[in-house]
Amino acid sequence: MMLLFGRVTPTDDMITFQVDRLLALAADLERVRRGVPPEAMADEEAPILDRWIFAQRIVPSLAGLSTGHPQLVGQGRLIGTSDLWLLSEDRAWARTLSRWYRLGRPAEQSGLDS
Repeated sequence: MMLLFGRVTPTDDMITFQVDRLLALAADLERVRRGVPPEAMADEEAPILDRWIFAQRIVPSLAGLSTGHPQLVGQGRLIGTSDLWLLSEDRAWARTLSRWYRLGRPAEQSGLDS
């Protein structure tokens, strides 16, 4: 889920929903780390997923030439980001699941807004 921010700010409800969802995930991750079993965390009404398979889905992210990344060291290194969560209206800033990025020039590709 990516929220566009700037002149048009996401509503408090939109941000609150995403914050609450991420906080709940973080709390469950911490409980798993401490060894709490799923049965102790899941709601009694947890849905059943039958005949399930692993699936992949496309989520918004960015790719580009990175300089100054704390883990992907190098100048002008081609990278792909984690899930994109926030993008400033002026396209100057982006917040992925991992970190903030200052955005330089967009790539020149047909079909993309700039």
